[in-house]
Amino acid sequence: MKKTFLLAIACVCCCIPLSLFAQKQLFFKDGKFKIAQFTDIHWDQKSSKCAKTVATIQSVLKAEHPDVAMLTGDVVTANPGLEGWKSVVGIFEEAKVPFAVMMGNHDAEIVPKSEIYEMLTQSPYFIGEKGPDDIQGAGNYVVPVYSSDGKRPAALLYCLDSNDYPTLKDYGTYDWIHFNQIDWYRKQSSRYTKENGGKPLPALAFFHIPLLEYNEIVGAETTLGQKEERVASPNINTGLFASLVDMKDVMATFAGHDHDNDYIGMLYNVGLAFGRVSGWDAYGDFERGGRVIELREGTFEFDSWIRTPSGREYTYYYPSGLTSKDEETMQFLPAKTVKPKKQGVAYTYYEGKFKHTDQMASATKVKEGTMKNISIQEAPVKDHFAYEFRSLINIPEKGVYRFYTYSDDGSRLFIDGKAVVDNDGSHNARLAKGKVALDAGFHELKVLYFEDYMGESLEVGVSSRTIKESVLPDDMLYLPE
Repeated sequence: MKKTFLLAIACVCCCIPLSLFAQKQLFFKDGKFKIAQFTDIHWDQKSSKCAKTVATIQSVLKAEHPDVAMLTGDVVTANPGLEGWKSVVGIFEEAKVPFAVMMGNHDAEIVPKSEIYEMLTQSPYFIGEKGPDDIQGAGNYVVPVYSSDGKRPAALLYCLDSNDYPTLKDYGTYDWIHFNQIDWYRKQSSRYTKENGGKPLPALAFFHIPLLEYNEIVGAETTLGQKEERVASPNINTGLFASLVDMKDVMATFAGHDHDNDYIGMLYNVGLAFGRVSGWDAYGDFERGGRVIELREGTFEFDSWIRTPSGREYTYYYPSGLTSKDEETMQFLPAKTVKPKKQGVAYTYYEGKFKHTDQMASATKVKEGTMKNISIQEAPVKDHFAYEFRSLINIPEKGVYRFYTYSDDGSRLFIDGKAVVDNDGSHNARLAKGKVALDAGFHELKVLYFEDYMGESLEVGVSSRTIKESVLPDDMLYLPE
C-alpha cells in the first residue's frame, strides 16, 4: 500500500511541469512581455549548417530570455520533413521557451500542414493550434497574453497563415491572407474588444508573406532597418491592412519571407516589420538572428530590435517611430539658461501676398501681442496674412522629439534657430514632420506661417518616446524673456 501511494505521488509530481504548460497561457511579468521572432529557418536535416542555425537561435534565446518565440514560416524546407520539425522543436523544448508557428510558402511543400500541426501539438511548449477548418490555410489562431495578476487578457498575438501561391499567375508570385481569414480576425477582435469593455486590446499580428503596404514605408523618416531586395508581397491589395486600421487593436505586423529585408516602419500608425532571417541554409547576406519585441502592459506601446550573436542592433520605439539610432547619432541642443515666469506665445502679425515664408521679412507688420498658444483664429482677414510665433518650450526630459505642422498654406518650425519642420510654399492643408534631439529644459521655438488664399489652417504638435503625438499643450509654452 505504501509503495503504491508513493508511486502515485511520484507520477503526479512528474506530470506537474507538463500540465502547467498544457494550460498554454502567457503572462506579463513586472509589466513587460518579450517576444523573439525567428523567421525563414529553412531547416535541412542533412545540412552541415544546422549546427550554426541552432547556435544562432540559442544565442538569441540566451541573451534575451523571451517569454515566447514566434516562428514566422519557412521553418523546415527539406526532407526528411518531420525529423526536421522535431529537431527545430527540440531547440525550444531544451530552452524551455513556449513557441508558436505560422506557415510559410515552402513548409507544405515538404509536409502537409495538418501533419505539421498534429506533430506540433505533441510538444508541451507549443502554444498554437491548427485553427478553424472552415477558413483558408492552417495555423490561424490568437494567443492571449494575460495581465501580471493573471486575471484577464492584456494583449493579443494573432497568428495567420499567409498561404502559399495564388491560383492565377496574374495575381503575382505569392498568395495572401484571404477574406474569410480577415473576417475571422475581425470577429476575434470584436469579441475581445467587447469583453474588454469596448476598448481594443493591444495586439500584434504574425505571418510569413508581407503585405503590399510594406512597399509604402520604404525610405520614410519613421522607418528603421535595411531593404536589400524587392518586397515579395502579392501584387494585389488583400484588404487585411484596412481591417487592421479599422479594428484599432493591432499595433504592428511581423513578417518574414524576404531574407534581405529587416526594416520596420509605420503606415497610418500601424507598424510594418520584417524579422531577421534566422537559418543558415536560407539565402541572404544578413547576419543570422531574430527580431525581439517587448510589450508594456496596459499601453499601446512596444520596443523592437534585432538580436544576433554579435549583439543588439538599434531599437525602434512604437508608436513614436523614433529610434535609439536617433539618440546615439543626433547632436543634442543644449537648454537655454532662462527662467521664464509666464506661460504663453508672443506673435507678430503681417498682411500681404505670400508664396513663401522668406517673404515675411519684407512684409507689412500690422500688430504684435501674446496669446495662450499658437493659433491663427484671431486673424482679422481670411486671406493674404502671416504670423511669426515665438515661445520658450519646456522639454521635460532629454531625448529626441518629433514636431509637426499641419497647415494651409505654408509653415516652418525652428528650435533654437535650427529648421526642424519645412512645410513651406503655397498649398492645400498638409502635414510635415521633423525631429530634433533636445536636452531637458527650455528651448527657443519659432513658427512661421502664411495664408495665401482659399482655406486657412495651422496646427503645431509634438511627440517623443514618452509623449503621444498631440497638439502642443499650453503648459509647455512660455513667453520669451
